[in-house]
Amino acid sequence: MVHADLPLAVTSGEPAGIGPDLTLLAWTRRKALQLPAFYIRTDPGFLEQRAARLGLKVPIARVDPHEANGAFTKNLPVVSTGAAITDMPGVEQEAAADSVITSIRACVEDVRAGRACAVVTNPITKSALYQAGFDYPGHTEYLGVLGDELWDVPSQRPVMLIAGPELMVVPVTIHIPLADVPRALSKTLIVETARIVHQDLKDRFGIADPRLAFCGLNPHAGENGTIGTEERELITPAIAQLNREGIVATGPYPADTLFHPEARASYDCAIGMYHDQVLVPAKTIGFDEAVNVTLGLPFVRTSPDHGTAYSLAGTGRARIDSFAASLRLAAVLSDPAAI
Repeated sequence: MVHADLPLAVTSGEPAGIGPDLTLLAWTRRKALQLPAFYIRTDPGFLEQRAARLGLKVPIARVDPHEANGAFTKNLPVVSTGAAITDMPGVEQEAAADSVITSIRACVEDVRAGRACAVVTNPITKSALYQAGFDYPGHTEYLGVLGDELWDVPSQRPVMLIAGPELMVVPVTIHIPLADVPRALSKTLIVETARIVHQDLKDRFGIADPRLAFCGLNPHAGENGTIGTEERELITPAIAQLNREGIVATGPYPADTLFHPEARASYDCAIGMYHDQVLVPAKTIGFDEAVNVTLGLPFVRTSPDHGTAYSLAGTGRARIDSFAASLRLAAVLSDPAAI
C-alpha cells in the first residue's frame, strides 16, 4: 500500500539534457507551483555544478529517501546514486550511462520498498544508453520489466498514456518503425491495450465509466476496405469484443476528424494504432502541460512529455510546465483518496 505522505522519487535522466535543469527550477518554484515533496537520485556534485551554471541558489541536501520530506522545504533532497558526473550540457558522456540506468532502477525499488509513493522520470536519450547494455526500446518497456521483476504479481503489459488538460491518448504500438505497424497490430493487442486503459482510468483517474474512441489505421478509417482492410479485419472486431465486455468503445474513426473540440467532448481517451497518430495532436494541443503516464504497472510512473532538449540544457530557458504537471499528477495518482 502506497502512503500519501511519502515523497516522489525522481530519476536523474540524461545528464547532458534538461532533466537536471527541470529538477532544480521546479524546486525553486515549489511553493508557487504547489509541488509535492520529491527527491532526485543522481550525483549531488553534478547537480551543484548545474545549479551554479544556471545561476540558481539551490541548497543540496544529501539524504536517504526517508529524510526527503523533512529536507524538502529548505533543501533539494538528493539521494547519491551512480558515479560522479561532470556537468557538460549537450555532450553525452559514456561514463554517465550506467548512472542513468541505475537511477531508474533505484527509484522503482524505492517505491517497492515503501520509501517513495511514485516514480517521475526525467528524459533520457536511449541511444546514449545502448552502449551501457540498455536493451529496451524506451522507458516504458524497461519499467514493465522492473515491475515484473520486483513485484510478486506480474504486471500487465505497460501502456503509454499521454494526459493533457484537454486530451488523453494511447498508442497501441509505441516505439517501432511505422512500416512494422500493420504487422504488429492484432485484435488481441488492441483488446488487451483497451482493457488496461479502461481499468487504470477507473482505478487511478477516478473515471467511473471510461469512454474509449478508436482511430482507424488508414486514411478515412479504410473507407469500407478500399484504402486498407485493418479496420474491417482487426479494429472493428476488437471494438465489438470490448462492447460485449461492457467497455464503452466506439470507432474506428478517421484520425483527422477525432481531435477537434466537439469530437474530444465525446470520449475520455482516444486510442490510436501508432505513436505519432495520437501523440501529434496531444502535443499540439497541450505540449507544455501534457504528462506521460505508464499504465498497466504495479506502481505509478509519470514523465514530462518531451525529450532531452540538448540545445536548452544549462541555459535556463527550459520550461518546467510538463515536469511540474508530472510531479503533481504522480502524487494524485498514487493517492486514491485524492481522486
